[in-house]
Amino acid sequence: MPGSVWLILILALAIALAEFSRRVVKNARQDVIWGMALMVAGWYVRAVHNLRIVGAENIPGSGGHRRTILVVNHTAGIDPILVQAACPFEIRWMMASDMQVGFLRWAWDWLEVINVDRFGRDTSAIRRALRHLANGGVVGIFPEGAIERPPRQVLPFHPGVGLLAARSGAQVLPVVVDGTPQVDHAWSSLFRRSRSTIRFLPPVRYGNRPAAEITEDLRRRYIDWTGWPANDQPRFREGPGKDATGGHVRSRLRHDTLGA
Repeated sequence: MPGSVWLILILALAIALAEFSRRVVKNARQDVIWGMALMVAGWYVRAVHNLRIVGAENIPGSGGHRRTILVVNHTAGIDPILVQAACPFEIRWMMASDMQVGFLRWAWDWLEVINVDRFGRDTSAIRRALRHLANGGVVGIFPEGAIERPPRQVLPFHPGVGLLAARSGAQVLPVVVDGTPQVDHAWSSLFRRSRSTIRFLPPVRYGNRPAAEITEDLRRRYIDWTGWPANDQPRFREGPGKDATGGHVRSRLRHDTLGA
């Protein structure tokens, strides 16, 4: 093989390695493992879920995402992976403590999820989220607190989303997820193919509006954006083990994942 061909091949390999290194190292954490995880996630959402992104122009750039709350409707256990793969910045998700599988504790710690007690009155999750936003971070929240079953309906929004927006003054980036696998268990959606879509809406700033008003306005916007019906039936009572009609909800809990 002529020397010029070898030179071209070496240069091409060097460029490919440089690009790979740039993608792996240049990330929100400046961490190789995090960068490789993002690359794998990007491949996964394209190959397994045929992810389509709508409204990408509304996604803040890696340098312009200061103090942002991502508000996402909840369709499946893969929702946070789909959204994170579409964003150039790190998202700290608020996650229900009862859905954190014990043997994956190391993963929840590494991802720095903000633990949420859905059945208690612990306010530490809100405080942690507010601190992260005050430091210029991004927080992801599923205000429905439960997966939409049946799909394509809008469940009641937890008041914590309005409280977080009101106290932080952060911009709210609404995200609509659709087309994810409809399976019984939240984590089963990781292994089912789909044609998922993520739609990023223009950011909303609420200024000094009251928390309850923000929560109500956000839910109304989701109903208008999606055209889906509102399901006003509360999904949970104050404590575990009962639903709004007094029945057991153990079978329902397995459907639920991230939320506040």
